[in-house]
Amino acid sequence: MKRRPVAPHFYSGDCAEQIENFLAGFEPPSEPAKPSAGIVPHAGWVFSGAVAAKVVKCLQAASPEAFVIFGAVHSWGAKHGAVYPTGSWDTPLGEVEVDAELAKLLLEKCSQHLTSDPGSHAQEHSIEVQVPIIKHLHPEARIVPIAMPPGPEAAAAGAAVGSVLRGSGRRTAVLGSTDLTHYGPSYGFAPWGVGSAALEKMHQNDRRIIDLALGFEADKVVGEAQKNSNACGAGAVAATVAAAAASGAGKSALVEYTTSHDVMDERPDAFQMAVGYAGIIFGR
Repeated sequence: MKRRPVAPHFYSGDCAEQIENFLAGFEPPSEPAKPSAGIVPHAGWVFSGAVAAKVVKCLQAASPEAFVIFGAVHSWGAKHGAVYPTGSWDTPLGEVEVDAELAKLLLEKCSQHLTSDPGSHAQEHSIEVQVPIIKHLHPEARIVPIAMPPGPEAAAAGAAVGSVLRGSGRRTAVLGSTDLTHYGPSYGFAPWGVGSAALEKMHQNDRRIIDLALGFEADKVVGEAQKNSNACGAGAVAATVAAAAASGAGKSALVEYTTSHDVMDERPDAFQMAVGYAGIIFGR
C-alpha cells in the first residue's frame, strides 16, 4: 500500500535544496537538551516550510528511528485517531516506509483511542507536507501517521501513545501538525478588522494556544481552539503535548513563530489576512 501525494504543489521544486536553504544559519536551542517531540505547521513551504524544517532539525538530537505524526483533520470522517498502518508514503525524495510494527503496537495498546483507517489520510495534507522534510533530515526513519480529530479524547489518546512509546525501547519522536489562526474575511474570521492593531490581536490569539502547548496543558488545547479559532489541528496539538509529557518530556521551547503576512514582508498597516505558524519542541 503506497500513499501518493495529494498536495505536491505545497512543496514543489527541489525539496532538498529548499530544506537546506530553510536551515541556513539555524542553530537549535540549547534547551531542551534532549528533544523528543515537536509542533510543526503545514502550509505551503513558501510560507511555513522553514518553521517546520527547524523543528525536524532539532529532533536530530534524538536520532529517532521512527516518527509518530499526529495530523490535523480538515474534513469529516475520522472519529478517533486514524492510523495509516502499513506500506509507504511517496515523496519527491523517495519513499518513506510506515513502521508497521510500531503502528501495530500502538493499535493494540491504544485500542480505546486509535483505529486502523488509511482512508482518513487519502485527501489530507497536514502530515504529507512533513514527510519530505523527515526523509531529507532523517533518511532512515520510518513513520506512523495518525490523523487526530479535535475531540475531547485527543489528549488522552496522546497520553496513551506517549506511554507506549516510553516503554517500547524504541528511539522515537512525535510530531503534531497544525497551523494557527486563519484570519481574514476569506476564512470567515475577522473580528478585529484590518491594519496593525488587528495583526497584533491575531498574534495574541496565536500566543494563547502556543502558551498552552509550552505549558504542557494538553487538556485545554481543544477547548481553546474551539473558543478562539486559533488552531486547525487542535487535536494534533493536544495529542502531541500529552504524548510528550507521558514519554518523559518536561521542558519546551518556541523555536519560531511567524505568520504568512510576515513571510510576505507586508507592512503591518496593510494587514488584512494571514495564517499563523509556530514551531515548538519538547524534551528533557
